[in-house]
Amino acid sequence: MRQPAAADRFYPGSPQALAQTVTELFPSTQTAKKSKALAVVSPHAGYVYSGALAAETFCAVEIPETVIILGPNHHGQGAPVSLSTLTWDMPLGGVPVDMEVANHLLEDSKLIKIDEIAHKFEHSLEVQVPFLQMLQKNLSIVPLVLSQISYPLCEDVAKSLAETINSSDKDLLIVASSDMSHYEPRRITEQKDNSALKCIEQLDPYKLYRTVLDNRISMCGVIPVVIAILAAKACGAEKSSLIGYTDSGYVSGDTDQVVGYAGIVIS
Repeated sequence: MRQPAAADRFYPGSPQALAQTVTELFPSTQTAKKSKALAVVSPHAGYVYSGALAAETFCAVEIPETVIILGPNHHGQGAPVSLSTLTWDMPLGGVPVDMEVANHLLEDSKLIKIDEIAHKFEHSLEVQVPFLQMLQKNLSIVPLVLSQISYPLCEDVAKSLAETINSSDKDLLIVASSDMSHYEPRRITEQKDNSALKCIEQLDPYKLYRTVLDNRISMCGVIPVVIAILAAKACGAEKSSLIGYTDSGYVSGDTDQVVGYAGIVIS
């Protein structure tokens, strides 16, 4: 089993404290009718900083039994596109990998490799899981860690995802895990992040890729978000809705070096 890498650091490690924390982060008033989404973008900082926005984002959509989670590779270990097939031993209980969906991806793509090393210390996917567990009791995941790959390779991965989703008889949701700009003054962070968010709003993955690269925007999960947009559009996505935007300074009080966070639904 894959052991937690972020418990007691990004979120509480005890089941009771974690369940209580996530429950408190969920919006006090939730809409009875949740939208059916193809993808969401959710932040992955410590829950004290971005947990409320992640919770609000997940509460806005239906969480199916199988969720494909795409996260950036912060440690540089493992294959460029790394799939975990181990059961994830989380504080709220074990979460299996949906091997039917995983095998379809492996058969369809030469890029996707089973590689547990990339997942061992990676927090970006793990922090999403407790929210999903609290909203879907029969949760299975398909976890993919992505390095800084080229745009054509993003297209290849997205094509495999879309073909898998379109051919499956299951409801599937893509979660792209990403924070926005890192450690710059709030004014500069908002300016840079707004330019990236406009690309996402327009569902323009290539423009997002170029905007982040050309303007040196330190959006760690740009590759997962680009792939999520490409795959969602291939599955019929027509709109992007911003659930919210915030930064770490609203918690820390430090507005000279903030990290930006966005919650987005693509449907």
